[in-house]
Amino acid sequence: RGFLRAIGYKARQWGLGVNVGEVDSLVTACGPRVEALAAESGEPVTLIGWSLGGVVAREVARLYPNAVREVITMGSPIIGGPKYTLVGAFFAKSQGLDLDVFEKEVHRRNSIGLKQPLTVIYSKTDGIVSWQSAIDPYNEQASNIEVKSTHFGLGLNPKIWRIIADTMAAS
Repeated sequence: RGFLRAIGYKARQWGLGVNVGEVDSLVTACGPRVEALAAESGEPVTLIGWSLGGVVAREVARLYPNAVREVITMGSPIIGGPKYTLVGAFFAKSQGLDLDVFEKEVHRRNSIGLKQPLTVIYSKTDGIVSWQSAIDPYNEQASNIEVKSTHFGLGLNPKIWRIIADTMAAS
Protein backbone atom coordinates (compact mmCIF):
# COMPACT_ATOMS: atom_id res chain seq x y z
CA ARG A 1 0.00 0.00 0.00
CA GLY A 2 2.82 2.39 0.89
CA PHE A 3 4.58 1.67 -2.40
CA LEU A 4 1.42 2.31 -4.42
CA ARG A 5 0.80 5.56 -2.56
CA ALA A 6 4.40 6.61 -3.18
CA ILE A 7 3.90 6.24 -6.94
CA GLY A 8 0.66 8.22 -6.96
CA TYR A 9 -2.18 5.77 -6.34
CA LYS A 10 -4.88 6.14 -3.70
CA ALA A 11 -4.31 2.74 -2.13
CA ARG A 12 -6.62 1.68 0.66
CA GLN A 13 -6.74 -1.36 2.88
CA TRP A 14 -9.96 -3.26 3.00
CA GLY A 15 -10.71 -2.33 6.62
CA LEU A 16 -12.10 -5.76 7.53
CA GLY A 17 -9.38 -7.02 9.84
CA VAL A 18 -7.59 -10.35 9.53
CA ASN A 19 -8.86 -12.72 6.87
CA VAL A 20 -9.57 -16.04 8.61
CA GLY A 21 -11.32 -17.71 5.70
CA GLU A 22 -14.93 -16.56 5.89
CA VAL A 23 -14.99 -15.72 2.18
CA ASP A 24 -18.74 -15.26 1.79
CA SER A 25 -19.04 -12.88 4.75
CA LEU A 26 -15.94 -10.98 3.65
CA VAL A 27 -17.33 -10.59 0.13
CA THR A 28 -20.65 -9.40 1.61
CA ALA A 29 -18.79 -6.79 3.65
CA CYS A 30 -16.21 -5.84 1.03
CA GLY A 31 -18.48 -5.55 -2.02
CA PRO A 32 -20.44 -2.48 -0.88
CA ARG A 33 -17.18 -0.83 0.25
CA VAL A 34 -15.72 -1.36 -3.23
CA GLU A 35 -18.90 0.04 -4.81
CA ALA A 36 -18.65 3.12 -2.57
CA LEU A 37 -14.97 3.65 -3.47
CA ALA A 38 -15.76 3.35 -7.17
CA ALA A 39 -18.63 5.83 -6.82
CA GLU A 40 -16.43 8.22 -4.83
CA SER A 41 -13.64 8.14 -7.42
CA GLY A 42 -15.99 8.08 -10.40
CA GLU A 43 -14.33 5.01 -11.88
CA PRO A 44 -13.91 1.30 -11.19
CA VAL A 45 -11.14 0.30 -8.80
CA THR A 46 -8.31 -2.21 -8.94
CA LEU A 47 -8.43 -4.97 -6.34
CA ILE A 48 -5.20 -6.55 -5.16
CA GLY A 49 -5.43 -9.67 -3.03
CA TRP A 50 -2.74 -11.77 -1.41
CA SER A 51 -3.54 -15.41 -0.68
CA LEU A 52 -7.16 -15.76 0.44
CA GLY A 53 -7.54 -12.01 -0.09
CA GLY A 54 -7.24 -12.75 -3.80
CA VAL A 55 -10.16 -15.16 -3.57
CA VAL A 56 -12.22 -12.42 -1.94
CA ALA A 57 -11.11 -9.92 -4.61
CA ARG A 58 -12.16 -12.29 -7.40
CA GLU A 59 -15.58 -12.89 -5.84
CA VAL A 60 -16.14 -9.16 -5.33
CA ALA A 61 -15.20 -8.60 -8.99
CA ARG A 62 -17.66 -11.31 -10.04
CA LEU A 63 -20.53 -9.89 -7.99
CA TYR A 64 -19.77 -6.18 -8.46
CA PRO A 65 -18.39 -6.07 -12.01
CA ASN A 66 -19.12 -2.40 -12.63
CA ALA A 67 -17.12 -1.35 -9.56
CA VAL A 68 -13.96 -3.34 -10.38
CA ARG A 69 -11.54 -2.41 -13.18
CA GLU A 70 -9.09 -5.27 -12.70
CA VAL A 71 -7.96 -7.89 -10.20
CA ILE A 72 -4.40 -8.73 -9.19
CA THR A 73 -3.81 -11.81 -7.06
CA MET A 74 -0.67 -13.09 -5.37
CA GLY A 75 -0.47 -16.73 -4.32
CA SER A 76 -4.24 -17.13 -4.20
CA PRO A 77 -5.79 -20.61 -4.20
CA ILE A 78 -7.90 -20.28 -7.36
CA ILE A 79 -8.34 -23.95 -8.21
CA GLY A 80 -9.84 -26.07 -5.45
CA GLY A 81 -10.03 -23.37 -2.81
CA PRO A 82 -8.28 -24.56 0.35
CA LYS A 83 -7.91 -28.15 -0.90
CA TYR A 84 -4.46 -27.56 -2.41
CA THR A 85 -3.01 -25.48 0.39
CA LEU A 86 -0.82 -26.43 3.30
CA VAL A 87 -3.58 -25.48 5.76
CA GLY A 88 -6.49 -26.99 3.80
CA ALA A 89 -7.02 -30.06 5.96
CA PHE A 90 -6.90 -28.00 9.16
CA PHE A 91 -9.31 -25.44 7.69
CA ALA A 92 -11.71 -28.16 6.55
CA LYS A 93 -11.72 -29.82 9.95
CA SER A 94 -12.24 -26.52 11.81
CA GLN A 95 -15.10 -25.54 9.48
CA GLY A 96 -16.65 -28.99 9.10
CA LEU A 97 -16.06 -28.92 5.32
CA ASP A 98 -15.71 -31.74 2.84
CA LEU A 99 -12.84 -30.48 0.66
CA ASP A 100 -14.01 -32.46 -2.37
CA VAL A 101 -17.48 -30.90 -2.21
CA PHE A 102 -15.96 -27.47 -1.59
CA GLU A 103 -13.64 -27.90 -4.57
CA LYS A 104 -16.68 -28.52 -6.81
CA GLU A 105 -18.31 -25.30 -5.55
CA VAL A 106 -15.11 -23.36 -6.21
CA HIS A 107 -14.99 -24.81 -9.73
CA ARG A 108 -18.64 -23.87 -10.31
CA ARG A 109 -17.99 -20.26 -9.27
CA ASN A 110 -14.80 -20.01 -11.30
CA SER A 111 -16.55 -21.45 -14.36
CA ILE A 112 -18.82 -18.41 -14.41
CA GLY A 113 -15.75 -16.41 -15.38
CA LEU A 114 -14.76 -12.82 -14.78
CA LYS A 115 -14.99 -9.87 -17.16
CA GLN A 116 -12.09 -7.85 -15.78
CA PRO A 117 -8.42 -8.17 -16.68
CA LEU A 118 -6.67 -10.53 -14.26
CA THR A 119 -3.05 -10.58 -13.24
CA VAL A 120 -2.33 -13.81 -11.42
CA ILE A 121 1.02 -13.92 -9.65
CA TYR A 122 2.17 -17.33 -8.45
CA SER A 123 5.34 -19.03 -7.27
CA LYS A 124 6.52 -22.60 -7.61
CA THR A 125 8.33 -22.08 -4.29
CA ASP A 126 5.26 -20.69 -2.48
CA GLY A 127 5.19 -23.39 0.19
CA ILE A 128 1.62 -22.70 1.33
CA VAL A 129 -0.50 -22.65 -1.86
CA SER A 130 0.40 -25.13 -4.58
CA TRP A 131 1.45 -23.24 -7.66
CA GLN A 132 -0.84 -25.38 -9.85
CA SER A 133 -3.84 -24.14 -7.89
CA ALA A 134 -2.68 -20.51 -7.96
CA ILE A 135 -2.96 -20.12 -11.74
CA ASP A 136 -6.13 -19.19 -13.59
CA PRO A 137 -7.18 -21.54 -16.40
CA TYR A 138 -10.76 -20.23 -16.38
CA ASN A 139 -10.38 -16.79 -17.92
CA GLU A 140 -8.63 -16.23 -21.24
CA GLN A 141 -7.77 -12.66 -20.23
CA ALA A 142 -5.85 -13.90 -17.17
CA SER A 143 -2.15 -13.19 -17.27
CA ASN A 144 -0.46 -15.87 -15.14
CA ILE A 145 2.97 -14.62 -14.05
CA GLU A 146 5.49 -16.84 -12.29
CA VAL A 147 7.79 -15.26 -9.71
CA LYS A 148 10.34 -16.68 -7.29
CA SER A 149 9.08 -16.14 -3.76
CA THR A 150 7.81 -17.83 -0.67
CA HIS A 151 4.16 -17.33 0.16
CA PHE A 152 4.94 -14.85 2.91
CA GLY A 153 7.43 -13.04 0.69
CA LEU A 154 4.90 -12.30 -2.06
CA GLY A 155 3.79 -9.02 -0.50
CA LEU A 156 7.35 -7.93 0.29
CA ASN A 157 9.08 -8.63 -3.00
CA PRO A 158 10.05 -5.45 -4.94
CA LYS A 159 9.90 -7.38 -8.25
CA ILE A 160 6.27 -8.18 -7.52
CA TRP A 161 5.60 -4.53 -6.63
CA ARG A 162 6.99 -3.62 -10.07
CA ILE A 163 4.70 -6.16 -11.75
CA ILE A 164 1.74 -4.62 -9.92
CA ALA A 165 2.79 -1.06 -10.78
CA ASP A 166 3.30 -1.96 -14.45
CA THR A 167 -0.06 -3.75 -14.55
CA MET A 168 -1.88 -0.81 -13.06
CA ALA A 169 -0.12 1.71 -15.33
CA ALA A 170 -1.18 -0.28 -18.39
CA SER A 171 -4.89 -0.28 -17.51
